[in-house]
Amino acid sequence: MVAGPAGGVDTGACPFCAIVAGRLPAEVLFSDGETVAFRDIAPQAPTHVLVVPRRHVTHFGTLGPDDAALVAALVRSAQRVADLEGVAESGYRVVANIGHDAGNSVPHLHLHVLGGRRLTWPPG
Repeated sequence: MVAGPAGGVDTGACPFCAIVAGRLPAEVLFSDGETVAFRDIAPQAPTHVLVVPRRHVTHFGTLGPDDAALVAALVRSAQRVADLEGVAESGYRVVANIGHDAGNSVPHLHLHVLGGRRLTWPPG
């Protein structure tokens, strides 16, 4: 990730910002005013969809009290993915990785919606 003005993230270098803006191709399931949902390029389950906010947010730890509506929008979008993918009844997992040790490779807040097979626990 490239540092931007005042040490912030250069969103022009963020691949998820590029997908949201239509500059990078992705298999988009849907988008609304606050989120975009698209298939992961390296799926770990038959259903593996990423839900991202349209605006660049690095991760959950950078959200504040004024972001409650965005968090709710992300959850609604994850539920919509489960419905569209036909896994809402059989079960699905919603995961957010924060930081290197958790396996986060793109510093843009995103939820993984996984399903379509029996998921084991513990993960990783």
